[in-house]
Amino acid sequence: MGTITTNDGTEIYYKDWGSGQPIVFSHGWPLSADDWDTQMLFFLQHGYRVIAHDRRGHGRSSQTGDGHDMDHYADDLAALTAHLELTDAIHVGHSTGGGEVVHYLARHGDSRVAKAAIISAVPPLMVKTDANPGGLPKDVFDGLQAQLAANRSQFYRDLPAGPFYGFNRPGVEPSEAIIQNWWRQGMMGGAKAHYDGIVAFSQTDFTEDLKKIAVQVLVMHGKDDQIVPYDDAGPLSAKLLQNATLKSYEGFPHGMPTTEAETINADLLEFFQA
Repeated sequence: MGTITTNDGTEIYYKDWGSGQPIVFSHGWPLSADDWDTQMLFFLQHGYRVIAHDRRGHGRSSQTGDGHDMDHYADDLAALTAHLELTDAIHVGHSTGGGEVVHYLARHGDSRVAKAAIISAVPPLMVKTDANPGGLPKDVFDGLQAQLAANRSQFYRDLPAGPFYGFNRPGVEPSEAIIQNWWRQGMMGGAKAHYDGIVAFSQTDFTEDLKKIAVQVLVMHGKDDQIVPYDDAGPLSAKLLQNATLKSYEGFPHGMPTTEAETINADLLEFFQA
């Protein structure tokens, strides 16, 4: 499709389909714009213009050695929206992409934005600190980095086959196609970007960002999220936002936009049209 080049020379890949009100999708770690295939086709058929980019170091974008932090992620998103001259846009972010959307709105304002939705998103803060006692211990994320460095391909097989989609739960039938597609997207990206990205998504504190956001935000989170635990994420973000609606899903996993696409898409559409 298209690419833009950011101020630091990074090439950001994006796809841009259709016309109408734009929806901009920000994907999770360590995936790509392809993770939004189901949503992009659905909303395209409902008259929206759908746009998704590969974060720097991910997918088909430049495998840069640095800039793998929320400031750069938000600035890259701002560069894309400016390049496409978007107005009245709806921003949707999953997981790390939810953090990207929150930081983009707080850092660049909402002059181009109508609404936002964050799904299974990392804000307010994932890592455990004195101020965030419900977070996950830092050694959990150190362990993710160690697994990535030791055998990225195996790690990217085990994560979707297990907790990401809840395929490790009793009675849940794993989808080999979904697992392989996750692996494919992950292995397209750069190891350095993904290694640094673990720090970006786990240690960035979005508390003040959330407080700054005035547009309507739909906060969607599954109660069986094994990657970004529900209690320390969705409900806390909804409380910090000025104009939030929290929608919780009993038994839904972290990767619910894929495994529960019919429900998620319908709820997003209802929010967009309200």
